[in-house]
Order: sequence, then structure tokens, then C-alpha cells
Amino acid sequence: MAILRYLMLLSLVCWLGGLIFFSFVVAPTAFAVLPTRHMAGAVVARSLGALHWIGIISGIVFLITSLIYARMNTGNAHPLAARHILIFFMLVLTCVSQFGISSKMHAIRTAVGEIDNVPVDNPQRIEFSALHVWSTRLEGSVFLLALIVAYLTSQQMK
Repeated sequence: MAILRYLMLLSLVCWLGGLIFFSFVVAPTAFAVLPTRHMAGAVVARSLGALHWIGIISGIVFLITSLIYARMNTGNAHPLAARHILIFFMLVLTCVSQFGISSKMHAIRTAVGEIDNVPVDNPQRIEFSALHVWSTRLEGSVFLLALIVAYLTSQQMK
């Protein structure tokens, strides 16, 4: 059972730690250090893609190990436990961001080149900006849900 608790915590720590590192280190540093916003955007987009895959893998590992842990500990996997439902929503939001929003943003960047050179009233620039807002909202939501899951998991392991 110790290995299951370890894998649950490791997966959650990797996902939550990645979110914190990306939000407070990678993105701000890229825009502060790199010579153009286009280059910084490219670094952030690639980093966000890696973060999404870390999240997807971590979420799956957490769900599997948490269900097994609950089953072994109580005789019931508790698939509708709050932590499982929240991880499911985190996975959904991460997949929407990765396969929906990020893909559309990449397509716009590919079509127009440097987004900062596109007039602000251009429909593609407006769509890109709206997608960026949604991307930020989704990542923030995943972060908040991860904090709640961390709390619930710590309470479960007393």
C-alpha cells in the first residue's frame, strides 16, 4: 500500500509542481529574457505542451493508483469520491487546452507569423487573444483543483 500512496503523491506533486514552475518561472522568464515576444511565445507554447503531457500522465497515474488504494483500503474503489471527480475534471480541462485551444493558437501563429505584427483589429489576432485568455483561465482552474485534490488526498491518508 505504501507504493500506491507514493505513486498518488508523486503524480500529484509532479502535476502541481509543474503548474507552479510554469506559471511563476517559465512564462515570466521567457518574456523577460528573450529578445522578442515571438520567441518567448514559442518557448512558452512548447513548455505548455510538455506540461499538458505531464498532467495527462500524472492524472491517469493518480486515478489508477487512488482507485486501487481505496479498493484495498476500504473494499470499494470509490470512483465518485471528490478527489477522483476533480482529477477527472483536471484531465478534461488539460485535454481541452492541449488539443483544442493550444492547437488553434498554433495554427493562428503559423498562419500569421509574428502575432505582434498583426493589427489588433484583425480577426485572427482577436481570436488568438481570446484563446489566450481561455488558456490562462483553464490553467488557473486546473491549478486550483490540484490544490483541492492535494488537500483531500492529505486528509484521506491520515
